[in-house]
Amino acid sequence: MTKTWMITGTSSGFGKELAQIVAKQADTNLVATARKTADLDYLDAFDTKHIDKVIMDVTDETAVQAGVAAAKNKFGGIDVLVNNAGLGYFGTIEESNEKDVRKMFEVNVFGLGNVTKAVLPIMRSQKQGLIVNISSALGVTSLPTLGWYSATKFAVEGYSNALRQEVAPLGIQVMNVEPSGARTKWNAGKTAPVEIADYSKFADMVNGASAGVTQAPGNPELIAETIYDFATNHETVPEHLPLGTFATDGIKQELTNTLKDVDEYHDISVGIDK
Repeated sequence: MTKTWMITGTSSGFGKELAQIVAKQADTNLVATARKTADLDYLDAFDTKHIDKVIMDVTDETAVQAGVAAAKNKFGGIDVLVNNAGLGYFGTIEESNEKDVRKMFEVNVFGLGNVTKAVLPIMRSQKQGLIVNISSALGVTSLPTLGWYSATKFAVEGYSNALRQEVAPLGIQVMNVEPSGARTKWNAGKTAPVEIADYSKFADMVNGASAGVTQAPGNPELIAETIYDFATNHETVPEHLPLGTFATDGIKQELTNTLKDVDEYHDISVGIDK
């Protein structure tokens, strides 16, 4: 049976890599979204009758509803939703620009919610579907100068964990993908310069990020291939899919530290319930 994928943020990074993998499949339809028409020109190299290019800003609820409706009209349904659209941001907590941070939340959290809300009625009517939320290793742990970005991904984690419980009885699965840093342009230009002397040791981290493409070890193509494999070749997907050494080691350490505190203060904690 032909399946239909909808992937947001396919102009670059994981989204573009994954869109190209899906576009190659003879038995698969692709709904690819971006904010500019030219950003989707690369899809003209594939069988366009199986592709719907949707110009959509995930923060525009009306545009999202229209884009999802158009996809349903063209292909009849949506089987896999990949919420990939997102922004990055580097800066210490104190020096970060509130306007930029709020914009990041609008895209990374509320935009993801807009698209999911629009697609859920389709998946509920189908009694099946898979929602893949591109979170981050920083949705479980965190690093200096990435606190606000991390906060958006922590929000995605909490949102996804609740959503999973709500839709599981309806035949819908939810998988959080938690990559380490990868060689993409997600952070280009989105930084808050370090100007407070007390934070000077973080200046190199922020200045390096402002250059655009990171030198992180994560391979976007391999990450996309892995996401595709889990979405297509596993009847039951994991709730959490860490990808990369930092993701695996960092998340494990974070959870170990949390469990240590939970165990150490167990008696005090449960003693509150009297």
